[in-house]
Amino acid sequence: MTAIALTIASSDPGGGAGIQADLKTFAALGVYGVSVIAALTAQNTQGVSAIHDVPPDFIAAQIDAVFSDFNIAAVKIGMLGRVGAIEAVARGLTRHKARNIVLDPVMVASSGARLLANDAVGALKRLLVPRALVITPNLPEAAALTGASVARNEEEMEIQARALLELGVPNVLIKGGHGEGEESVDLLIGEDEVVRLAAKRVPTKNTHGTGCTLSSAIAARLAKDRDLIAAIQDAKAYVTAAIAAADQLEVGHGHGPLNHFYARRSAS
Repeated sequence: MTAIALTIASSDPGGGAGIQADLKTFAALGVYGVSVIAALTAQNTQGVSAIHDVPPDFIAAQIDAVFSDFNIAAVKIGMLGRVGAIEAVARGLTRHKARNIVLDPVMVASSGARLLANDAVGALKRLLVPRALVITPNLPEAAALTGASVARNEEEMEIQARALLELGVPNVLIKGGHGEGEESVDLLIGEDEVVRLAAKRVPTKNTHGTGCTLSSAIAARLAKDRDLIAAIQDAKAYVTAAIAAADQLEVGHGHGPLNHFYARRSAS
């Protein structure tokens, strides 16, 4: 049976992040992708200039449409933006008994634009975090969700991850891409284990959509029946390679996207 993954997120007309990056990732990893669009953005490699939120009832209609027709094995949730969108998604996931939920708590764009309304942070923590199998905050997102300063080392990363576990999610993948040093270190924290995932930091400005790509890669691997640790290890390797190949693309004038189809380009 064809593995199917769903992304619930916002669009990026520049193709580097959001729904577009998620669908590219699903395709690159051999998974059929379906999507629910929660917001439209006007953005490119240089920043976000406008956001148009999709009405919650239409978000719900999209969720019902895909779940009623497709056997969805995993769900990635990205940028939602507003309380109404979060509520519609939470109800839809419950209504359809969604499984293997990967929540990327997108709050601020790499350009600095605010993507999650201040009054929506509480709703995200209350309604979606407990429904997820794993959440994937970067260092600034983990700090914002826990009310702490940005973690400066792995010990502080683990402390914040454990604070997030208290919200009801069984696993937290706290990402160290915003950190410093030769290695980019992520920590997967569950109740009983800590898994350290390290990769050599790639010197490039072309990292637009990295978080979207990682979370959708995890969902893709879960849709193909990988266990969580293996799914995250595979996803980390995929994203690292896509970043390493990002400079092969000559796209835009700012922070360019990853090279999602690096393997295919290398073979051609």
